[in-house]
Amino acid sequence: MAEQISGDARSAQIAREIRNDIEAGRLRPGDRLPATRALAEQWSVGLGTVNTAMEQLVREGLVISRPRSGRVVADRPELAAVKSTPVRPRVVYVGGYAGSGKTETGRILARQTGWAMLDKDTLTRSVVDTALVQLGSTIADRESSIYLDFVRPAEYQCLEAAVLENISCGVSVIATAPYLKEFREAAWFERTAATLAGLGADMSVIWIRCSAASMRSYIERRGAARDTWKLTNWDQYIDGIDVTFEPPWPHTVISNNPADEPIQAQVKVFLEELESTR
Repeated sequence: MAEQISGDARSAQIAREIRNDIEAGRLRPGDRLPATRALAEQWSVGLGTVNTAMEQLVREGLVISRPRSGRVVADRPELAAVKSTPVRPRVVYVGGYAGSGKTETGRILARQTGWAMLDKDTLTRSVVDTALVQLGSTIADRESSIYLDFVRPAEYQCLEAAVLENISCGVSVIATAPYLKEFREAAWFERTAATLAGLGADMSVIWIRCSAASMRSYIERRGAARDTWKLTNWDQYIDGIDVTFEPPWPHTVISNNPADEPIQAQVKVFLEELESTR
């Protein structure tokens, strides 16, 4: 059965997802947050749960309250991106299940490094949706053979071509996608590492670990058509994935659950470890 979030964990989840949006740049300094009642309706929780989450973000210095303006995102100059120029360009592949926080992690990493951010959905969604409709399916299809056998391979080829084009220009890249098939194959890692080495580049792998309840909370909030089947058949979907999975290749796990360290802190540790190996 699907895991549920309740009580203090629910307010922690709300705080975490808003924090992720702030750290990833989706919410910018000065942006006004919705009113407490609107947030409570959005999350299907009580006003007290929202207030508890907001109090946590205020304590962290991420959110401030202004008279007649409500809550707004704080201006924090110390979070300006710290650009780094690696000796060799690097690709950081960020994978994980739907709703785990891949894009947020990639955006936070990009803001801290200045590296190119290549998200599969951003690059290919319009073309994929059009292709599915033209092939007789729907934009909500991510489960049929039409998508899996024909559209998905082309989708990932486009992402990889964009990765390699940036690397050939000496630009480091963060590539975010589920990578559910690729990250299970040691041969894929071997081929990719060899290709990048031939271009004078290095490779890092990040896997985002997230509980089923946290994933469902995020998927429900984003309301994307591609998630329709997952939400309609949630127990079947969760029974078909392994939330304990890790790639068969050297990798970093970033955990994205309410009780875990903020993603930004985990990304900082990841970058410090990269720097120490140069």
